Amino acid sequence: MAKRVVVGLVTRDKADKTRRVEIPRLVKHRMYGKIMRRRTICYAHDEENVSKMGDTVEIEECRPLSKLKRWTLLRVVTPAKAGSTVGDSAAAKATAAKV
Repeated sequence: MAKRVVVGLVTRDKADKTRRVEIPRLVKHRMYGKIMRRRTICYAHDEENVSKMGDTVEIEECRPLSKLKRWTLLRVVTPAKAGSTVGDSAAAKATAAKV
């Protein structure tokens, strides 16, 4: 059977050889029909520590490697911009909304 391959955003890279990847999706509310943003959080194994926080990566399903890790990193699709982090964009939006 083919393994699932998904694209997501690295949101944590503090652990050695482990990356936390968020996979965003849009879901329609059953009753009201409003489109809502949801996310799935996966822990992926990155053997060479090539991905950094903010990178868009492609991960593949694999056998359980630890309590949480069920995915392996295939490649970095787009690297993060220098000097920006995932949390900075949310802070910038909040600051811009106040002005």
